[in-house]
Amino acid sequence: MFDRLSSLVIALTLIAIAAIFAALAGGDPLAIAMMAVAGFVAAATVYGAMPAVTADNRPAEIAPAETLPLSFLRHPDFARWVDQEKEPLLGVADNIVAIANDAAIRLLGRHIVGADIRTAIRHPVATEWLSQIDGDAPLDTINLVDYPRPGQRWTMRIAALSNGERIVFLSDRSAIDAADRMRSDFVANASHELRTPLAAILGYVETLQDMNGEADGPTRHRFLSIIEREARRMQQLVIDLLSISRVEADRFRRPTAKVDLAAVVRHTISQLQDSETARAKDIVAKFGDEPLPMLGDEAQLGQLAHNIISNAMKYGRPGTPVTVELLREGQRARLSVRDEGEGIAPDHLPRLTERFYRVDEARSRSVGGTGLGLAIVKHISERHQGQLDIESEQGKGTRVSVTFPLAADA
Repeated sequence: MFDRLSSLVIALTLIAIAAIFAALAGGDPLAIAMMAVAGFVAAATVYGAMPAVTADNRPAEIAPAETLPLSFLRHPDFARWVDQEKEPLLGVADNIVAIANDAAIRLLGRHIVGADIRTAIRHPVATEWLSQIDGDAPLDTINLVDYPRPGQRWTMRIAALSNGERIVFLSDRSAIDAADRMRSDFVANASHELRTPLAAILGYVETLQDMNGEADGPTRHRFLSIIEREARRMQQLVIDLLSISRVEADRFRRPTAKVDLAAVVRHTISQLQDSETARAKDIVAKFGDEPLPMLGDEAQLGQLAHNIISNAMKYGRPGTPVTVELLREGQRARLSVRDEGEGIAPDHLPRLTERFYRVDEARSRSVGGTGLGLAIVKHISERHQGQLDIESEQGKGTRVSVTFPLAADA
C-alpha cells in the first residue's frame, strides 16, 4: 500500500507529463498553466484528506478531541434567565453556589456566591436536608418556618441537573399565610359578633317565656326593646358583612359611570339629618354647590360617606359639631369629616381599617358599632383610586379624609 507521500509524488508526476504533452501538441500556454495549478491544488487536497499510515502500514486513527462535561449553570442563556426571575434562585455545582440572582443576593447577601450552599441558607432544616440529599434522593419541597425573620415562611425546592449541578428555588409564602390567618380571624370574629347579640336575644326571649304573662308592662317593654336592639345590631352586622364582600369582589373592576360626588355627599347628609339619630342636628356641611364629577359607584360612595359621618357622630362628644367638608384640590376632590371627641392614641391609628378592630370594645358595642365601618371605607376608597387619611389628637378629636381623582373633563 502506498503511503500519503508516494501518492502525492505520483499525482504531481502525472500532472507534469500531461502539461508537457499539451505544450507539444500546440496548446494555449495560459490554459496549460491553469491546468497545472488546478492539478497541484487538487493533489494537495487529496494529500491532506488521506489518512496517515503508521510504521506497520496501518492508517493512524485520528484522536478525538477531549469532550468536557457541559455546565448548564455557565451557559449565557441561563444567566440571562436567572436575572429575569423575581424570586430568589441559586445555581449550585458540587454544593458551591455558582450563580445567584438579584433577589437571592438581597435575601441572603452578596457573600453567598462561592459559598457552600449548606451554610448560605442559614436555616437548620435547610442545612440538615441539604447535607443528606444525594443524586438519587427525592427532591421534595420543604418549609422554612420563621425564615428569615420570625413570623415569615419560605419554601425551598431543588431541581437536579447533570454533572451534580442543581437549581435551588426559594419562594416567599408569608403573604399567603397572612391571608389564611386573616380569613380564619374573619370567620372567628364574625361568628363571635353574631353570637353575642343572638345570645342576648335568646336569653330575654326565654325570660319572657318563663314569666307566663306575669311580668308587668314596663318590664316586658324593656325586655322587648333589648331584643329589638340586639336584633337590629345583628341585622347591621349582616348588612356590613355583605357590603364588604361585594366591595372586595369588585375591587379590581374600576367604575365607569360618571357621578357627582357633591350630590352624593349632600344626599347622605340629608338622610342622616332626617333620621332619628340623636346627633342628627350636629352635622355641619361646609361646601358649595359646585359639582364634582368623578367615575364612581354611586351606592358605594354613599355608603363611604355614611360610614365616615356616622362614625364621627358616634364617637364625638354630644353637642359638638360634626364638620363635613368637600373641597376641590386641582384634579382631585377631598371629603373630610371632623369630630370633637376624645381622639385616638397614635398606636391605634394604623389598625383602624382592620376588620372588627375596635379601640374601645365596650364603648363601640354601646354605640352599636360592628367594627367593619372603616374597613368598608378603605375598600371603597381603593376601588375608586382614593387616598384614605386618618388624623387624631387625643382630647381634641379625629379627622377622616378621602381624596378622589375627578373626571378628566371636570
